[in-house]
Amino acid sequence: MAQFILPKNSKIKKNGNRHSVDAANSKAFKVYRYDPDSGENPRYDTFELDLDECGPMVLDALIKMKSEQDATLTFRRSCREGICGSCAMNIDGKNGLACTTAIEDCKGKEIRITPLPAMDVIKDLVPDFSHFYAQYASIQPWLKTETPEPSSKERLQSPEDRAKLDGLYECILCACCSTSCPSYWWNSDKFLGPAILLQAYRWLADSRDEHTGERLDELEDPFRLYRCHTIMNCSNVCPKGLSPARAIAETKKMMLERAV
Repeated sequence: MAQFILPKNSKIKKNGNRHSVDAANSKAFKVYRYDPDSGENPRYDTFELDLDECGPMVLDALIKMKSEQDATLTFRRSCREGICGSCAMNIDGKNGLACTTAIEDCKGKEIRITPLPAMDVIKDLVPDFSHFYAQYASIQPWLKTETPEPSSKERLQSPEDRAKLDGLYECILCACCSTSCPSYWWNSDKFLGPAILLQAYRWLADSRDEHTGERLDELEDPFRLYRCHTIMNCSNVCPKGLSPARAIAETKKMMLERAV
């Protein structure tokens, strides 16, 4: 197991699963830990940080924990700008991105950080996205056409048609919405979930796509689409401010319109 040697003048003290620090402006973070290779049960470790020496976001705190207190702490991160979705996790009971969640917005004495709910955990804060990505691939998320591609130019659409994609294409597939949905918790083997259904509607709404009927046929199933019960957790937690619930409602509307 990797070891991290603290400087001799470090203010950090370790007592069991708690890393404490001598600082006037400190904050405690209770972090979910799980290492399948160890054979041990999951646990929580508590890390205290000096906020005067830490960046403003939860991701800054996690990086500081890993750099200064426990090098074995495992999490995903990449862009640090709310673009890639890598650092999605549950922070104080709400799914979000660690890089865009400010420490000062977490008002409790202790901030609890866990992996996204209802996903298998690979290690610590890293969930297994294999099933989620397989569901994404199942909707064939690319432009499907029958007419020949225009020569010397792209397939055009009007500004009005292009505007219909706003609120859809911005999805970063962080899975915050799907893993906050009780219907997805219970039926993730069959229900596609808010994120994938929003992505599916992105192609249904695209005026350039010519396989609308085929795409709707693939969604016409008691579980793939209709397990949505409009709980609205998905729209409440989306870090990009999108509304998967609206996309699902529009898809159901298209189903109804073609049936009558």
